[in-house]
Amino acid sequence: MQLHGIEYKVLLEDLAPHVRAQRAENLSSKAKQRTHRIDVFAAFYNHSEINAYMESLVQLYPKRVQLKTFGWSYEQRALKILTISNGDGRRNKPVIFIDATIHAREWIAPSFALYIIQQLLEQAENADLLLNYDWVIMPVVNADGYEFTHSDSRFWRKTRKPTPIEEHIGTDINRNFGYKWGDDAGSSGDPAEEIYRGEQPFDQPETQVLRDALLHYKDRLAFYLSLHSYGNYLLLPWGHTSSFPDNYFYMMEIADAGAMAIIQSTNGIYSYGSGYHLMYPTSGDSNDFAVALANATVAITMELPAGGFLGFDPWVTHIEGIVTESWVGVRAMALEVISRGYQ
Repeated sequence: MQLHGIEYKVLLEDLAPHVRAQRAENLSSKAKQRTHRIDVFAAFYNHSEINAYMESLVQLYPKRVQLKTFGWSYEQRALKILTISNGDGRRNKPVIFIDATIHAREWIAPSFALYIIQQLLEQAENADLLLNYDWVIMPVVNADGYEFTHSDSRFWRKTRKPTPIEEHIGTDINRNFGYKWGDDAGSSGDPAEEIYRGEQPFDQPETQVLRDALLHYKDRLAFYLSLHSYGNYLLLPWGHTSSFPDNYFYMMEIADAGAMAIIQSTNGIYSYGSGYHLMYPTSGDSNDFAVALANATVAITMELPAGGFLGFDPWVTHIEGIVTESWVGVRAMALEVISRGYQ
């Protein structure tokens, strides 16, 4: 940069002490817990801890909770999906489907998914959200990458499946879906890139699992919500083009309900609209697939608030503020979907 006359400022000489301090904080906080119930505010949990917690919910709420392994990651981790109902036994209700951790380093996303689970199961005030709708939640899509961020590289983004170039591992799941896959304007064919799309659509087992789960609910998918971080955005389809889906303005009204609820509650400001226009082009992403091929009436990618040094790394002390604020928005969006009826 000096050679080319580019001005710059060093913000941190070495990121490693920061990462080590955060790991120590997280482990210390978990060590203090004396219950099998996950305390969302107290720590970030790894994949096996999250799966064990969901398994415990089946025992605690046998009439309201179902847990299914939809498939396995490249490194053979069970990819589990939790279904929450009100226990009335009615079948084939419309579905609100939430996933998280498509990108491995975004630790606040699975924390928020766990908080949503607890809100639906433990808080009577949310019974209206389950009266005529089931909630289907997948807290960790990219299990291998997520585990790698806990054990090795904190800011890893992709999966852990090898690519044709030996020194480059992993694919960006959110460029690997089969709808409009392969556009260089919204992804990359280079395995060295963070937005590498894979050799072909759905060549990642994790993408296959999420695809199959969404298609399983194709006839009753009212609302698809994908949790990411960071940026305070509610991103709508399309990602691959500047044009809009037919019901774009309906989806904008749902996003508006969430953004307005948050600003009224905490003064937190979310931008909302087409992902293509608000951020950048993305091809082969889950949002576009959900609308185009899984018949989702509403599809939104929620980019949660930033935390920590790089935005992807909030401290444990940040969790409560982020997830409680975000729940205000998700609850408002869900209520708006429910009030309008499944279309």
